[in-house]
Formats: sequence, C-alpha cells, structure tokens
Amino acid sequence: MSEKQKLIKEMLEMQKKFMEYEHEHGVDPQEYYVPPSGHDLDGFRQKYRDLAMKVVELAHQEKGSHP
Repeated sequence: MSEKQKLIKEMLEMQKKFMEYEHEHGVDPQEYYVPPSGHDLDGFRQKYRDLAMKVVELAHQEKGSHP
C-alpha cells in the first residue's frame, strides 16, 4: 500500500469516528472549532488538515505538478 493510500485510509477512519461521535453526542460549532483540551475532538481538525495536505502533496508529486 502506498503512503498516499495509507493516509487516505487514516482519513477515512477519522471520518468514521467523527460521524460516530456526532451521531452519539451531536457537535456544536464551538466544540468542533475550539474544543477544550482533552475533548474527543481536540486536535482533530489540525490532524485531518495535515493528512489532507500531505495527500495533496503526494498527488502532485505523482503527476509531476506543483501546488
């Protein structure tokens, strides 16, 4: 499995966990954008963004293009 595929798999797992959390607890904007330290969503957005940016970078490398 390529690095890009592994990252995409991790992103999909994160999405699944987020959806499970949302269905069980609901999510208000403050919880999502500024979760308190230690909250289940603490660091979620940053980690997901970092993974997504790495996937984009790898896709550009595969195609020989520049972002």
